[in-house]
Amino acid sequence: MSSIYGKLFSVSTWGESHGEAVGAVIDGCPAGLPLSEEDIQQAMDRRRPGQNTLVTPRKEADKVHILSGVFEGKTTGTPICLAVWNENQHSKDYTEMMNWYRPGHADLTYDLKYGFRDYRGGGRASARETLARVAAGAVASKILKLACGTEILSWVESVGTVTSNVDASKVTLEAVEASPVRCPDPEASEKMAKAVAEAKFAKDSIGAVLALDIRKPPVAVGEPVFDKAQAVLGGALLSISAVKGFEIGEGFHAAELHGSENNDVIRFEDGKYRTLTNHAGGILGGITNGETIHCRIAFKPTATIAQEQETAGRDHQNGTLAARGRHDPCVALRAPVIVESMAAIALVNLFLEQRARKLF
Repeated sequence: MSSIYGKLFSVSTWGESHGEAVGAVIDGCPAGLPLSEEDIQQAMDRRRPGQNTLVTPRKEADKVHILSGVFEGKTTGTPICLAVWNENQHSKDYTEMMNWYRPGHADLTYDLKYGFRDYRGGGRASARETLARVAAGAVASKILKLACGTEILSWVESVGTVTSNVDASKVTLEAVEASPVRCPDPEASEKMAKAVAEAKFAKDSIGAVLALDIRKPPVAVGEPVFDKAQAVLGGALLSISAVKGFEIGEGFHAAELHGSENNDVIRFEDGKYRTLTNHAGGILGGITNGETIHCRIAFKPTATIAQEQETAGRDHQNGTLAARGRHDPCVALRAPVIVESMAAIALVNLFLEQRARKLF
């Protein structure tokens, strides 16, 4: 199983939803970076379960522990091991899934691939694996912030058919975190919360779209052919559980435009190149131009629902399953920090590669 991401800033995640712990090993973090458990915990707290009635009630502190790679408050350049102990597993809730495959879940495909699976909470297919990405992403984000002033921010743009209307350039972390659904539009936030609550009451789930802004990204990173910046970002974000779609800039809407409408006018002002608009989403020819990188990420509805559904089992029999367990009715509500983390990990790899390629 491939559990390692990145070339120069390499992240290996480990652990299962109902195992002893979940964590990550970072190899390639530059030495001398100021780093503490508190730096990472701020991001972990944004992802942890049990925050309100609209997310899974699983109670986990998700306290991160730095086991190696940091001495006297700074990274040593050696592998950094980050661990979070699981404290609130209810494995008995998954006994029915020992045989039955959940529709929309990876149960079936894991069995087809490996001939064996950890049915307790989905094992590695559980979204709990993403806490390791958040821990590693906090380190990557700090590197980008110190080196380039980069700010990475994600928020919920829509839930089901409820869509927000905000000026992306004015969205703040404080506004996002003030909303129970992490939408900075108060009016839309209230409607989204209602939609999620209705799905939960109906023993169902609902999908959502997240927006992602990478402000002040490193300039001129990304490759012109295969490792284009948008391809690297897209691959990283599509690797997140439940993500089904990725757009950058105008995305699919660009297919409806003429070149005269989609091209961004270039200006040289105050000693640097800028564009008057940003239809390209901050990337041209696979290389960042310094403008804000704007993306949209689609999350499907949570697969595990309590409604009775037709399915098949490991014994080749057909039947029905009403899944038990504690699950998010809308998995995207806790996903903004996960999206930010994977974007940071992808971008810091491109940044370090460019530093190695061009000295001046």
